[in-house]
Amino acid sequence: MSAPLVTQINHFIDYLKFERNLAEKTLDSYFRQLTAVSELLPITQWQGLTRDHIKRILALSNRAGLSPRSIALRLSSLRTFCQFLVAQGILETNPAKGVQAPKQGRPLPKQLNVDEMQQLLNIDEDSLLALRDKAMMELAYGCGLRLSEIAGLDLRHIEDGIRQLRVLGKGSKERILPMGKFAQESLKAWLKVRGQLVSGDEKAVFLSMKQRRISERQIAKRMKLWAQKQMIDSEVSPHKLRHSYATHLLESSGDLRGVQELLGHANLSTTQVYTHLDFQHLAQVYDKAHPRAKNK
Repeated sequence: MSAPLVTQINHFIDYLKFERNLAEKTLDSYFRQLTAVSELLPITQWQGLTRDHIKRILALSNRAGLSPRSIALRLSSLRTFCQFLVAQGILETNPAKGVQAPKQGRPLPKQLNVDEMQQLLNIDEDSLLALRDKAMMELAYGCGLRLSEIAGLDLRHIEDGIRQLRVLGKGSKERILPMGKFAQESLKAWLKVRGQLVSGDEKAVFLSMKQRRISERQIAKRMKLWAQKQMIDSEVSPHKLRHSYATHLLESSGDLRGVQELLGHANLSTTQVYTHLDFQHLAQVYDKAHPRAKNK
């Protein structure tokens, strides 16, 4: 790797750090990607960079076994860097502009089956943390809450005698969610002991041992811990519980629109991707519901 290539990368990182105020993690990602790119280039000056060079870099990255997501990140980093070089007068045009990254298949989220959910939530402990964690998991699965929605839940969001939740989701979109029997009972059990962790006028439903609102990171960590304690083979996360909620509802009801509303999805297509029902099941829903579907 030639010195001029390294020099311009360092200038770019300084620009991102001092002019754009980007986080250290982001700076490190840019540096790693651009360093890897420079090692693949047959040129010694960025002025010689062409569109063909960039296509070759993508091809080599693919042969090296990088995932489509990683290749897309590499291309994005290079595209931003080239725009910086244009602004510096080093390049006349951005050769990365218009180059397409390989298509990324959208991975389907995994879910726990009903038996696994029973095993996870069948918690016998009645300690303070066990009651709190069980309530969090019951709401994640029983109401399909996002991780941010669990962490952001306040006492004022519990309505109708602990029978429903008012949740503020993505885009500040509010939705009312019914709570099932198990979610209600777990939440009541937690609220009875919640006062042991309350400090001042804290309104958060779920609190940490530091007597403040529990963080999203801590919620995810606690769910992972319970998966191990309850001997669940796969890793458990808030997202997986939300997906299990959606999957089990849709498999039982076939009501895609209803599940869309419960999940707080703006578009029906998001709900279709979020679930993993096969075409045959959706065809059965169509056959039962659409007035033009049945043969006379």
